[in-house]
Amino acid sequence: QLEQDEPKGNKLQNHDQQESQVQGIDNATFNDETKDKPEILNTTQTDTFQSLLKTKTNQETTEKDTQIEAQQQHESTSEETLGSTIPKETNESKNAWKSQKAQSENEKERRRDESSGKEGLYGYTWHLCNVTAGSDYIPCLDNEKALKKLRSTRHFEHRERHCPEEGPTCLVPLPKGYKRPISWPKSRDKIWYNNVPHTKLAEFKGHQNWVKVSGDFLTFPGGGTQFIHGALHYIDFLQQSVPNLKWGKRTRVILDVGCGVASFGGYLFDRDVLTMSFAPKDEHEAQVQFALERGIPAISAVMGSQRLPFPCRVFDVVHCARCRVPWHAENGMLLLELNRVLRPGGYFIWSATPVYQKLPEDVEIWNGRTQTQYNQFSSNMVLSVSMGLTCQVCFAAMSSLTKAMCWDLLTIKRDKLNSVSAAIYRKPITNECYDKRPDNNPPMCKENDDANAVWHVPLRACMHRVPINPAERGTRWPAHWPNRLQKAPYWLNRTQMGIYGKPAPQDFVKDYEHWTRVVSKLYMSGLGISWSNVRNVMDMRAVYGGFAAALKDIKVWVMNVVNLDSPDTLPIIYERGLFGMYHDWCESFSTYPRSYDLLHADHLFSKLEKRCKLQPVLAEVDRIVRPGGKLIVRDESDAIGEVENLLKSLHWEVHLTFSKDQEGILSAQKGDWRPTAYQASI
Repeated sequence: QLEQDEPKGNKLQNHDQQESQVQGIDNATFNDETKDKPEILNTTQTDTFQSLLKTKTNQETTEKDTQIEAQQQHESTSEETLGSTIPKETNESKNAWKSQKAQSENEKERRRDESSGKEGLYGYTWHLCNVTAGSDYIPCLDNEKALKKLRSTRHFEHRERHCPEEGPTCLVPLPKGYKRPISWPKSRDKIWYNNVPHTKLAEFKGHQNWVKVSGDFLTFPGGGTQFIHGALHYIDFLQQSVPNLKWGKRTRVILDVGCGVASFGGYLFDRDVLTMSFAPKDEHEAQVQFALERGIPAISAVMGSQRLPFPCRVFDVVHCARCRVPWHAENGMLLLELNRVLRPGGYFIWSATPVYQKLPEDVEIWNGRTQTQYNQFSSNMVLSVSMGLTCQVCFAAMSSLTKAMCWDLLTIKRDKLNSVSAAIYRKPITNECYDKRPDNNPPMCKENDDANAVWHVPLRACMHRVPINPAERGTRWPAHWPNRLQKAPYWLNRTQMGIYGKPAPQDFVKDYEHWTRVVSKLYMSGLGISWSNVRNVMDMRAVYGGFAAALKDIKVWVMNVVNLDSPDTLPIIYERGLFGMYHDWCESFSTYPRSYDLLHADHLFSKLEKRCKLQPVLAEVDRIVRPGGKLIVRDESDAIGEVENLLKSLHWEVHLTFSKDQEGILSAQKGDWRPTAYQASI
């Protein structure tokens, strides 16, 4: 019999509703956008549901372990078929792992509000955000108050994150005429104009087949500045230039710098390649928003003064098309950051005008200017990855810099159809070249410089040595895709305790088995989600990436987020051929409003409420999710109750709350509701 859990002011569900779920009433359905609506839970699903809900059991004492094992022996036959469940994170396992917070020495001090933040169901008042950015508001990128205080924008500090001291509790308005997004794969070719009503890129880049306005739609012919005749031809051209690229096998996860509308990454899906695309929120309005609306992964970010939010040595390839960027400026600081995130033996693909054009500025980038010329023009230095920006001055030659970095220039090939060329470099797999350099320039980083520390860590013009210990991450290339997905990384040591208390390799396997079971038995058929309408997915608290791995066979992509104060498992996620980034959910995420179809939060909110109020966190969830989008929450019952009340105050439709043994699950769907009043100006 189900236990009722009624935290103060937050009643999960009444007794009659829970009894109905247990009995499996056949005619009870979820509200969803599809005509054929699945049943809530039949009797078999309820048995499965209860067993899957028990994903966390406390292993703090041997006595409780014994009690749990005794209880599991009396579970139904359907539960026995699901195998063992995954325990809670133990204090011992937490001590065995570093967190991104611990690694990042220069991280700013976080606001810690110890109040519970719990209010009654009708205690939340919502207003529309009264901001200049309107329906495109990204709180940490549109913080006008903070931007006015910047002393310099030389390194594009104004494109970096500057979060409000307190998370906003306002809601972002919808664009006029907003419609539910077009489904993948049609969305790759066209989107509703009213959803992203911006025309500047079409005016500036339409002749290069980036984007065009066509009636009620924005259309994407699949071109780009370097591949006017289509991304697929360009992708095949790169493969022919370096056969060892082996798209979708050896090369699985890549970084696309200055991605534009991300057509390159969008068409790499056809080659089974996952692309982390990024570009700044700048005068090229809505380029990342276009990508996300098309169903292509992208984030708003800039290479400015701080490290990118990724671990070291994780990308198989780094790509930059039409990057007329002074990579060699300031001792090559920007290119050295790409070197940090590139795997040993990985490729840097530079398809840019300096490779093949003879314009004076391009020759200067390729050949370099003198130190005197650099000093004369240093005040005009431009250090952005933004499309179309050119180098005003050049310090060290690109060719000299890459040679000093020990990058091997494999080839410079010309694509006759697009009339462009690409230079392809390879990062070394040993330190032999570093040790033989006549000059230590660029210098090697100090031994105590943590290459994985990225949260508010300033860039440094130095290189980290290639790992040589056979048991260390980066000494071997991962297994070919898709084998790497299910295989525990070779560098996970059996002597290291995993997140859930087992030896790390065993923990990894159990996590994958668990999420495969949960997704197939519950998420696919038990929550009323029409997965054909889901494309952009985020796991708000990924551990090993098991949830994303379990979704491999459906046409979605998953942004795996490893929280700032969680064990740093993001390198494991990349090693298995998935991707993600670091983030602190007490702040806004670097994405546009209405970016994701589904958010998944496994035991996130109960941890967050110890550090920050949940109201701004749920306002951020509402900002990120598209109308009609879904939220799945698995957490402690108290947290589930507060989240449910907040969602109801936001006029979300809560389809299901279910609680047993102080653990619960919630499934909800965002509607079209927006408040009518704007917040007061500050």
